[in-house]
Amino acid sequence: MNAVETHRDGPVATVVLARPDKLNALDRPTRWELVDALRALGADRSVRAVVLTGSGRAFCVGQDLAATEELVHAEETVAGSYNPIVQAIASLPQPVIAAVNGPAVGAGLGLALACDLRLAADTAVFACAFAKVGLVPDSAASWYLVRELGYARAFALATTGRALPAAQAHDLGLLNEVVPAADLAARAHELARSLAAGPAWALELTKRQFRAVPDLSFEAALALEARHQGEAAAHPDHAEGRAAFTAKRAPKWA
Repeated sequence: MNAVETHRDGPVATVVLARPDKLNALDRPTRWELVDALRALGADRSVRAVVLTGSGRAFCVGQDLAATEELVHAEETVAGSYNPIVQAIASLPQPVIAAVNGPAVGAGLGLALACDLRLAADTAVFACAFAKVGLVPDSAASWYLVRELGYARAFALATTGRALPAAQAHDLGLLNEVVPAADLAARAHELARSLAAGPAWALELTKRQFRAVPDLSFEAALALEARHQGEAAAHPDHAEGRAAFTAKRAPKWA
């Protein structure tokens, strides 16, 4: 049985972490299945939006601590099979929605934060729990937490390992929406369908731009905006958008 499943509904792909008996903990085979699934979707231009979620009662509780041999050479483990996951999410041309159905802990928190939009069930909890087992944040958790929360709040969350209920995570700006648990899958799919119906090239450029600008100077950000706007304006979707606006009809994107 696969540890990662991919389901298609037209232009929407849902990637499911499928180790419910392990709370979707990540061992090496699961990590590589996830990387392969994400890369395959990134290469498939018929996919226009991706949902990432977990099976059972958890989203992902991070490293499978039963796989003790993986932490003997932890630097190689993180660099070789954790970093590629969050890099794949960030570099996917499609928007990626985290549908956090339960606990997102450690590297599971990093996976959720790496997504472009984050939805959570009202029963979900979030914890940067690395310190509780004598480790430090990885899977881009430190990168996202400091940018989302600021240094002091991110440091407190990481060093205490305390769990944030979904409502509190939303109040801190880590989530876009919190919905009743029974409605999460439907709401994530609704949002994915809405994104999939949009102008794919413009959305891809917007994703690239928003991920790049925090590390750019003001002048470099302006230059990137200008370059991307030139690429967007030259795309057939822009001509279609103008024509649809003039005709007062819905656009038919490429």
